[in-house]
Amino acid sequence: MEGPAGRSRDEVAAYLALAQVPGIGSARLRSLVAAFETAAAALRAPHGAIAALPGFSRAAASAIRASSVGSGQEILAQLDRHGATVLLPDDPAFPPLLSEIPEPPALLYVRGDVRLLRRAAAGIVGSRDHSAYGADAARLLASGVARAGVVVVSGMARGVDAIAHTAALDTGGTSIGVLGNGFGVVYPAANRTLYERMAATGCLVTELPPGERPHAGAFPRRNRLISGLAGVTVVVEAAPGSGALITADCALDQGRTVLAVPGPITSPTSLGCNRLIQQGAKPALSAGDILEELGLPGMVDAAAERTRTGEAPPERPLPPDLSELQRSLWETLRAEPKHVDALVATAGTDTSAVLTALTELEMRGVVKQQPGMVFGLV
Repeated sequence: MEGPAGRSRDEVAAYLALAQVPGIGSARLRSLVAAFETAAAALRAPHGAIAALPGFSRAAASAIRASSVGSGQEILAQLDRHGATVLLPDDPAFPPLLSEIPEPPALLYVRGDVRLLRRAAAGIVGSRDHSAYGADAARLLASGVARAGVVVVSGMARGVDAIAHTAALDTGGTSIGVLGNGFGVVYPAANRTLYERMAATGCLVTELPPGERPHAGAFPRRNRLISGLAGVTVVVEAAPGSGALITADCALDQGRTVLAVPGPITSPTSLGCNRLIQQGAKPALSAGDILEELGLPGMVDAAAERTRTGEAPPERPLPPDLSELQRSLWETLRAEPKHVDALVATAGTDTSAVLTALTELEMRGVVKQQPGMVFGLV
């Protein structure tokens, strides 16, 4: 059976086995495979020949000699069970933008639509403990760029990340989720439904092998992949020292553009964004600002023309996977916001069921509660 780019499955397994050697890194892995022409040959190479390579110690050579192609074969078997694959740096489907960053990944485990990895993308990141304003801003920007055909990239965390992914999918667009864990682990557990949606209609990627649980060191490395996959990174809300600001720093180190959503000077979660703007980041006031930085002026002009003429934007499509009650509430709210009592009367069911359905829709960023128990579509 052939692996990626026409390699034999055994060769891919050998590469994966080498990639699991502690401390080898992508640069040394490339050097090792180049020196012995194939990963399989590198696994069989004499200890002295490996230790003689520049950057390889005798301890490193011993670790490589102790590795087995069996560990790579087990990873491939797990990927098969998860409906996933692995991309190596010279595979045609490997995202070209990731090849340009200072510390490119040695491989990517991918589940979902691999084609998204080569499309124009915007990273949208922010606080886990966001404000209502941050949530609204994330939905506005993610849905806006997604409607223009841009892929939304984020980190699958709770908060702004999850809102950005959901908004992109709900508007009929696409999204890439970068994980800080391996396939088979859902973190955070509350995002299980989002994981399933992303695997079905978007794309999930990670550097970590299947079954590996998240750990503190995994998230900064994940952040560099978020910015690395995106032509532009947008920070929606970020307190000082947050992961979103680490992602922004990664983007700047990679020579990518960073935009930030301005916020109230009294808001701790806007402090990081306001400082980014103070230091020269462009304010993100609309999806058009992001599209402009991505070099998609036609999309920007179309949005501006709709605003000038008063033309309504394209109607938001019905989100997939809604229950019968949620779909009924969606249809009722399409015309105008309504009080919960009116929704209960229309739905023909008890109040608790309607409130539960509305809460679930609100968590997906589809419905927003207004003062006085009035609900409307976002």
